[in-house]
Formats: sequence, structure tokens, C-alpha cells
Amino acid sequence: MSFPASGLNGLLDRTPNLAAPRAAFTYEALPYRVVFGEGTLARAADEAGRLGIKRALVLTTPAQHAEGSELGHILGERLAGSFPEAAMHTPIAVTERAMGLIEANDIDGLVALGGGSAIGLSKALSLRSGLPQIVLPTTYAGSEMTPILGETRDGIKTTQRRRDIVPDIVIYDVDLTMSLPASISATSGLNAMAHAVEALYAPEANPIISLMAEEGITALARALPQIVASPSDRDARSDALLGAWLCGICLGAVTMSLHHKLCHVLGGSFDLPHAETHAIMLPHVVAYNAEAAPGAMRRIAKALDAPDAALGLFGLQRRLKVPLALADIGMPEDGIDLAAELATRNAYANPRSLDRAALRELLARAWRGEVPLS
Repeated sequence: MSFPASGLNGLLDRTPNLAAPRAAFTYEALPYRVVFGEGTLARAADEAGRLGIKRALVLTTPAQHAEGSELGHILGERLAGSFPEAAMHTPIAVTERAMGLIEANDIDGLVALGGGSAIGLSKALSLRSGLPQIVLPTTYAGSEMTPILGETRDGIKTTQRRRDIVPDIVIYDVDLTMSLPASISATSGLNAMAHAVEALYAPEANPIISLMAEEGITALARALPQIVASPSDRDARSDALLGAWLCGICLGAVTMSLHHKLCHVLGGSFDLPHAETHAIMLPHVVAYNAEAAPGAMRRIAKALDAPDAALGLFGLQRRLKVPLALADIGMPEDGIDLAAELATRNAYANPRSLDRAALRELLARAWRGEVPLS
């Protein structure tokens, strides 16, 4: 497997002069093994053996049960069972059902195939059981690269950050993304892009992560329109998967800000689809933070090849033909005030202070699908 020339080589070409004077920073790498390529699904059994897994539980959503069965065949004698019930926002009730299966079948490892739902379930189970994890992403969500778990109980989504929920091995197989519908590819890619955007203005921002963030945004902005135009373009799929990996690393290295807070509120309180919510909210939150983080905005705009970060993201949304309005994905208009209120509770670090009235206006514009307002 070779990276697209515009991908890995582009990252290396833009390496900054790290010897130049700069503010002090801390960079902490997370401990995981990454297998990237085409046809790497076939290595799942070998990677399970590397972790000493003898009785694996395969995790998928109901929609990917067939792919999970194929993975089970590859695991062979290492397969102990499957649980095709992963769901958006990692409902705790689903996790508890899976824990019962783990305890009843002497499971000693988890193998998750899918997007954020399956990977989130794997993290939740590993947190409770201490079991090792292998994940095989089929979208561009990037959650496989983060020590972050969001869980939902009674309509409230809470998050926690722990190093011990990071997957042990991530297998990226471009083949697993080839059948991802163009519309889902677009929203999933914008979701990943949000991770890199927030990393550029996070309190823990540093030159290594900023480099990855800019390249991740560039790779996705380049690949996603091509995937929408030609879903079978293998180079674009590879480029997008590399970009999603970089963006996920960014989120794993910094704390989240307003964008993720709002999306957690909207997803947990109104059960909105995860990727679409991130895609819609991204340009509006960037506009909200524009004046407070000018350096980050310049890097985002550069990565998008656009004169303005927020408008560049909004323009990309329109090119990708993704939903532009929260109203279009099920958000009730009378929920705007509640969302604005919840966003100010236990607030995440953010370049601009949180003003409830301004947040309400941001949410109202996103609900209507209007151009983001700086």
C-alpha cells in the first residue's frame, strides 16, 4: 500500500522549522498500534494473536452485522461471539447488555468494526472490563484515535477522557470504506475535520498537533468532493482515511471545545444523527470563535484554500450537498433555548467566552441553515 503523493508527502513537505523559537508546549503521544493499507482486514486474526486474544467478541451495529460475520470468519477459532447492537451516542443500556454477554462467555478481547457507534461501545466495554481492543473503522469519524468516551443515559450525554480506553490496535483498511455511501462519507469526513479544527485553538495546541491538524483538514477538503463525485475513487478514499486518522490523533491530544460541547448536547438531548450534527455545526462554531483565535482561523482557511475559515467550511458543505440545517435532521425549534442553556453548563475550554444569547443566535442560524455569522 502506498500513500497518495498528495497525502503523506504533503505532510512531510510542510514540516515547520521546529528549531525556531516558540512558546513552550507539552506533547503526549498515545500508545496504539496502527495498521494502514488495503486488504488489511485479513490481518485481524494475527493482530488478535499479538494481544493474546483467544475468545473475541465482535461488535457492530445491526446494519453491519454481515460485515461482522465476515470478520468472524477471518478471526476463525479466536471468535467467541458477536454483538450487533451498537447504537449512536453509546446508550448505557446497550453497554450493559453487552457486558452480560461478555461475562457469560468468558470473552477476553473486543474487536469492533464500524464507525463511532461500534467503536464507542468497544471503549465503554473496555472501560468496564479492562479487555484489550482492536477496532476497524469503516467511516472517517476518527474516534478510534481518541481516549474519549461519550455515553448517554436518560437523554443526557456525558463524556470522559481516560488513557485506558484507547484501542490497542487500529486496523485501517481502505477496502472497508469503498462501499460507504457518498453522503455518509461527506458528513463523516466533516465530523473528522471538526476534531482538527478544534485542535488548532485548544489550550494544549502545539506545533506537532497543529501540523497534523492542518494536513488532516487539507486531505479531507481535497478528498471529500472527489468521493462525492466518484465514490469508487480509491486514491480519494485512501486520502480521506489518512486525513481522518490525522484528525483523530488531534482530538486525542487536546481537550475539546465549544463545537464538541454543542454536538454532545444536541446528540444526547435530541437524539440527532452524530455525523450530520457535527457537519452542520462546524462552520457556525468556527464563526463564533473567529475573532478570538485568528491564528487558528488563518491555518483553517489555508487548509481549505479559502479566504475565510467559516465561509470556506460552509462552502465545502454546500459542495458536498450535506444537510445545512438542524431542522432538516430532526431538531425541534423549541429545543434551541434548552440547547443554549445546556451548552453553558460544565463548559469546555473555548477561545471565546460563552454568552448564552450569542449561543442561542448561533443555534438558531444553524437550525435554519443560514450562512454562519462571525
